[in-house]
Amino acid sequence: MKEDRAVQAAPARGAAVPAVSVRGVSMAFGAERKGPEVLADISFDVSEGEFLCIVGPSGCGKTTLLRLLSGLIRPTAGEIHFHGQRVSGTSRDRAIIFQDYSKALLPWRTVAGNISLSLEACGVPAPERSGRIRALLAKMGLSHTARHYPNQLSGGMQQRVQIARCLAQQPKLLLMDEPFGALDALTRQKLQDEVARIAGEQRTTVVFITHDLEEAIYLGDRVIALASNPGRIAEMVEVGIARPRNQLETREDERFLAHRHHLFGLLQDASFSP
Repeated sequence: MKEDRAVQAAPARGAAVPAVSVRGVSMAFGAERKGPEVLADISFDVSEGEFLCIVGPSGCGKTTLLRLLSGLIRPTAGEIHFHGQRVSGTSRDRAIIFQDYSKALLPWRTVAGNISLSLEACGVPAPERSGRIRALLAKMGLSHTARHYPNQLSGGMQQRVQIARCLAQQPKLLLMDEPFGALDALTRQKLQDEVARIAGEQRTTVVFITHDLEEAIYLGDRVIALASNPGRIAEMVEVGIARPRNQLETREDERFLAHRHHLFGLLQDASFSP
């Protein structure tokens, strides 16, 4: 369809190199990676500083795609480039945040200690760490929790610690796999606004996986809709709503409602179902 051709087109000569370039990526698991394809011929670009959301039915390969972007796994076919360099493994410039925040934090380390872990891995000298940790905690509204342990925090606070730890390494690309899926509605909306604000301030490129269509439209500059069996790009939607956005006004915007109606109908189509 028209959207697929646009997505797969190569950048024009002289155009800026995208932050992320995915070309003809397919992925299969199983013996010798010859099992059924999870993803087939995926191609798209992500501009620097863009917030891209990906939606689709369960089993369409969203998490697999995120792991490919991180370099944790390599595709069966095709290539992924990050700022012009082929992705062949993990990098400190790419950070990934998983949904299960309770398992992501080290229970024997305090909040400050968990954030320090990223700084230690990046080789930040000890005298510099405390100041950077304080700044991150303040940015995430967690200044009062520095000496707390993860089991003393609410789910939303634990997830903010995980986000702060990833931001500590100052990634150019932030990959988020349904990070707010297990949170209550009010906490989820608060974190949506915090992540959007921080990403905008730092010009961080974000690829965000979610099952929530409203979340995808609210956060994203664009939304990719994946179909399944195998996972493939069915459509890419330009959101076109100015930032900063507001949880009440934005969700009542006629463009927001139109996108929601369109994506809902798209994902209800039988061709999208596993």
